[in-house]
Amino acid sequence: MESFLYQAFIYLAAAIVAVPLARRLGFGSVLGYLVAGLAIGPLLGLVGSETIDVQHFAEFGVVMMLFVIGLELEPRALWAMRKALVGLGGMQIVFTTLLISLIAWSQGILPSVAIAIGITLALSSTAIVMQTLDEKQLARTDGGRSAFFVLLMQDIAVIPVLALLPLLAIPGLEIMSALSGEEAASYGNGTKEWIASQSPIIASAIVLGAVALVGVVGVFLVGPLFRYISHSRMREIFIATALLLVVAIALLMTAVGLSPALGTFMAGVLLANSAYKHQLEADIEPFKGLLLGLFFITVGAGINTGLLWDKLWVILSITIALMALKFAVLWLVGWGFGLRGRTQLLFALSLAQAGEFGFVLLGFATQAHVMARPLAELLGLVVALSMFLTPVLFILFDKMVQRMGGTEAAEDDRPMVPEGKIIIAGLGRFGQVVNRLLLMNGHPTTVIDGNAESVHRMRMLGIKAYLGDVTRPELLIAAGISEAAAIVVAIDEADKAVKIVEFIRQNYPNVHIVARARSRHDVYRLYAAGARDIVRETFDSSVRAGKYTLRAMGMHPYDAERAADEFVREDRRMLRDMAEDWNPKLQLHENPALLARIREQNLRIEAMLRGETDPATEARSDKS
Repeated sequence: MESFLYQAFIYLAAAIVAVPLARRLGFGSVLGYLVAGLAIGPLLGLVGSETIDVQHFAEFGVVMMLFVIGLELEPRALWAMRKALVGLGGMQIVFTTLLISLIAWSQGILPSVAIAIGITLALSSTAIVMQTLDEKQLARTDGGRSAFFVLLMQDIAVIPVLALLPLLAIPGLEIMSALSGEEAASYGNGTKEWIASQSPIIASAIVLGAVALVGVVGVFLVGPLFRYISHSRMREIFIATALLLVVAIALLMTAVGLSPALGTFMAGVLLANSAYKHQLEADIEPFKGLLLGLFFITVGAGINTGLLWDKLWVILSITIALMALKFAVLWLVGWGFGLRGRTQLLFALSLAQAGEFGFVLLGFATQAHVMARPLAELLGLVVALSMFLTPVLFILFDKMVQRMGGTEAAEDDRPMVPEGKIIIAGLGRFGQVVNRLLLMNGHPTTVIDGNAESVHRMRMLGIKAYLGDVTRPELLIAAGISEAAAIVVAIDEADKAVKIVEFIRQNYPNVHIVARARSRHDVYRLYAAGARDIVRETFDSSVRAGKYTLRAMGMHPYDAERAADEFVREDRRMLRDMAEDWNPKLQLHENPALLARIREQNLRIEAMLRGETDPATEARSDKS
C-alpha cells in the first residue's frame, strides 16, 4: 500500500509540475507529460522497473480514447468515410512498410526481421496525435480528420499484423501476447490458443460472433441497462457502469485475439445514436485524460538513457530518417487524395512519428524470436524519441502556418463549425415546443434531459434526445457547446438554469442564450448570470388570454393586438430596468434603488391609464 501511494504521489506530482509549465511555454501537455516521465525516471531515479507495469495499465487510456472517438461517429458516417479510411490509411501503411523494410534489408538485416521492423515503425501514435489535435482544436479540420482516418486504419491493421508476425518466427515456438498486462495476457493467451486450435471456419465464426455480440449489446441491451441504472440517481453507479462496459468489451476483444482499442471503437460507433452518448462521453473523459497522461509519463520514464547515450547518434539518425521518410510518404499520399496547403502539412507532420503500438509489437516480436532483444531495445528508443519529438512538430506546424497565413490553401483547415447548431437543455413541455419549432424550420438540435423516461419516450417518437445532467460542464462540452450557435435553457429548476447560464457566459460568450424563467425573481437571477433573452413560461400565454378577453369585450381585433403589443413592450422594459437594480444579497424592502424603480413604474402605468403621452415627465412632476 505504501509503495502504491508513493508511486501515485510521484506520478501525480510530476504531472502537476511539468504539464502546466509546458502549456504556459506553448509546448502542449503531451510534451509536458513526456518530460515529467523523463525527470522522475532516468534523471532522478524516483521510479524504476514498475514503470512497465504502470504502462500496461495506462495503455487503457488509448482504449478509452478510441471509445470516445467512436461515440462521435455514427455508423453511416463511418461507412461514408470508407474510401478515405482504406485509401489514405491503407496506402500509408503499405508504402511506409515497404520502404522501411527495403532500407533495413539493404543494411544486411534478414528479410523477415526487416518486414517486422517496417510494420512496427509504419504505425503512428494515436494517443499523442489525437490528444494534441484536440488541444489545438484541429481534430475537426480536414487535416485532423485525414490523420484520424489513417490512425483508425492502423488500429485495424494491428489485427492481421499480430497474425503475421508469428509466421516470421521459427515454427513451433510458443507465442505470448504483449497487448495487455500480465493477468489479462494470461487470460487472453489461453482463450486465443483454444481458438487457434479450432478449424479456420470455427475460429472465424468465434471472432465474428464476438463482434456481433458487441453489436447486439450496444443496440439492444445498453439502453435498458442505463435506463435502469439512471433510476438510482447515483452518478457514481452510472460512471461504474460506463467503465464496466468499456472494460468488458476490451476484455472480450483481447480474448478472441482482436485489438481492444478497435473493439471499443466499434462499440462507440454502435452507441453513437444512443440516448446516453453524451453522458457516457462525459463520464469516461476524466479517466481517459488521466490514463493517457500516465501513459505519456511512462513513455518518458521508460527511456533507457544508458543505451541512448551509448548510441546517441545512431538512434538520433534513425529517428530523424524515419520521421523524414514517413513525412514524405504521407505528403505524397495526401497529395494523391487532394490534400493541399495547411491540410497537407498538418496531415504529414502529425503522423510522422512511430506509435505506442510499436512497443507492443516490438515486445511481441522479441518473444516470438523474430528479432533479437538488443535490436528491439534500440528500436524502442527510436519509437520513444519520435514520440518525444512529435509535440515539436506541432509547434513547427504552428510556425509554418503563420508564414503561410493569407494564402488560399490555408483556408482549408479552418475548424468546420456546423451552422445553426442549437442545444436544448430540458425536454419538458417548454423544451418540446421550442424543439418542434426549430426542427420545422430546418435547424438541427441536440436535446439533453436528465429524465430517462422522457428521453426514452422522445426517442420512440423519433426525436434525437440524450440523457444527462446539463449542469455538468463536461456534458455540455461533450454535447458541442464550443461549436453551438445557441442554447435554449428550458429546464424548470431556477438554480440549475442560473448555473448553466453562468458557465456558458463565462466560458463561451459567443453562444446565444435563451433562458426559461418561472417568475420575475428568476428573471432577475438569470439576467445577473448573463442571459438577455429570458422567457417567462406563463407570460406569453397570459397575454394571449388577456387579448382574447379584450376582443370578447368588444375591442376591435387590431386594437386588441396593438394594446397587447404595447403592454408586452412596456412590461419587458420595466423588467429589464428592474433587473439592473436587483441585488441578490438584498431583500426587496432593503433595496432602495429597486423600490424607487418600482414606484416609478407604477406612476408610468397610472399615467398611461390616464392617457398621458409622457409618463416620465408626469412622474417627475408628482415627485416634486
